[in-house]
Order: sequence, then structure tokens, then C-alpha cells
Amino acid sequence: MTACPSAIPAPHQVWLVVEPIDMRAGIDGLSQRIQNTLGHSPCDGSAYAFRNRRATRLKLLVWDGTGVWLCQRRLHQGHFVWPQPGTAICSLTARQWHWLITGIEWQRLEAQAPAHLQV
Repeated sequence: MTACPSAIPAPHQVWLVVEPIDMRAGIDGLSQRIQNTLGHSPCDGSAYAFRNRRATRLKLLVWDGTGVWLCQRRLHQGHFVWPQPGTAICSLTARQWHWLITGIEWQRLEAQAPAHLQV
């Protein structure tokens, strides 16, 4: 996880909260949203990523065993590629997370070629 300082242990799982948030929300507000809306504990060892409506800013909430870190990233050009609305949350691999935070369309990197295509 390169988006936060190296003192933060790499979470075993990154969850994307699909619906955009008000970026003024802090640790308490985001933790409450994770608990009430998603039914997860913000202290479960996973990381939770949130984005703004324009998908140019991202916040990551992660528990390190003794406290909660809140990291923020802003793209100066482009936007973060996010899952379409319809599900509340989406899980990413470490590789997908790396591509997402660099602004690359991570969903296409993992896509399988249609079975009817031949090379």
C-alpha cells in the first residue's frame, strides 16, 4: 500500500465504498459509515477507501492495531476508476489497489478475453 506512510502495515484487504462521500468527513464519520452502512468493523485489519463525487480525491481508513490512520490522495489530472453504483462495497487485490491509486483503469487489467475470440 503506497498511498500511506510506510509505518502503516499493509492491510490484508482493501474495500472500496462505492457511493461517493463528502470529503470533509473524518475518522469518526467514516468509521461510523463503515459500521452502520456496511456492517463491518473499521478495526478488522482491512482498509476502506472512499472517493469524492468527481472521483479526483480518495480517502483511506486503516487500523494499525493501536489506532486508525486516515490518508488522502488527490489526482491532479484524470480521476480514480471506481465500480459502478449498485453494490455498496467492492474488494480489491493489492495489485488492483496499486493501479487504482495511480489512476489507471484497474478493472480492465484483470478482464478475461471473451471466449469466442481467438488469437
